[in-house]
Amino acid sequence: MPRRSNVKTQPSQSEPTILDVARKARVSKSLVSMVIRGDDGVSPKNREAVLNAIEELNYRPNAIARSLVERRTRILGVMISDLRNPFFGDVVSGIQIRAEELGYRVLFNTGDCVPKLEEAAIESLLELRVDGLILAAPRVDDPIIERAGRVLPVVVLNRDTSATHSDSVTNDNIAGAGLAVEHLAGLGHTRIAHIDGGGGAGASVRREGYLRAMRRLGLGDHILTVEGAFTENGGYRGACELLKSAPLPTAIFAANDISAIGALRALEEAGLRTPADVSVVGYDNTSLAALHQISLTSVQQFGTDNGRLGVECLVERIEGKRSTPRHEVHAPTLVVRSSTGPPPNEPKTLS
Repeated sequence: MPRRSNVKTQPSQSEPTILDVARKARVSKSLVSMVIRGDDGVSPKNREAVLNAIEELNYRPNAIARSLVERRTRILGVMISDLRNPFFGDVVSGIQIRAEELGYRVLFNTGDCVPKLEEAAIESLLELRVDGLILAAPRVDDPIIERAGRVLPVVVLNRDTSATHSDSVTNDNIAGAGLAVEHLAGLGHTRIAHIDGGGGAGASVRREGYLRAMRRLGLGDHILTVEGAFTENGGYRGACELLKSAPLPTAIFAANDISAIGALRALEEAGLRTPADVSVVGYDNTSLAALHQISLTSVQQFGTDNGRLGVECLVERIEGKRSTPRHEVHAPTLVVRSSTGPPPNEPKTLS
């Protein structure tokens, strides 16, 4: 014989609807909708009555139903390439703040720097019927971005793209790399090496900026690049490769701050001092670079501003205020800290 449960069930109560709010506030359903949307044209008395009814009933608007009626979700889809890089924390902050100011919510996901996973992440956002896409430093090929841009508005952040249907907001990586090399050359360095960012978004452009600056400054004979990645291990491996050089470079320009930190670790393990033996410059000027224990000279690109402007570009397209592509390029600056100084008097070698 089955045992009888002692748990008492309570009669289920349905969620309050917009009609319940309208009846309680003694107004029409359409007027409640106007208040929820924040439309003008509602008297202060009626607005207050609706808001009071919403609070008393604990009413939550049905976003799905509203999106079906309005044919828009007021949700922006954002694919962040690399959640491990603190630079993208600034980008996310700028996106979140500006989206809220403009009346949009944000749905984030990531492809973890893997093109196939990024493509799947983009597809999942499209399936959720977001109003537009922001792709932060994507590693997917341009045809995938182009395909998404034919479906809905797309903004690409922190990467150059040839996709013709997308907007972009990026940093002048050529100029930024030039700032790093010019700073080191100005301190007296000639043997300036570069640890590149591998296949990361913007890595090839920063490498090109390094090459151009070295040639422009008459240092073409001292060009030395090694493969790295936008990771600490990538910077560590790159620096270990540079340590095989004889004589050693007196300065290293790393593709980003995280790789620069990896390079600092390799130098320390080799018994070299920074900056007395080898100066190091990073890129992004993240919160890590500003830590007292690291104090890394770094090229500043403005992640929060990029995120905010990306949202503004996207909303312009969503709301039909612009149909032509917009491409914004921000000029970087250099933040000098204690990881850079004059070169040593005598060339260093490792036995």
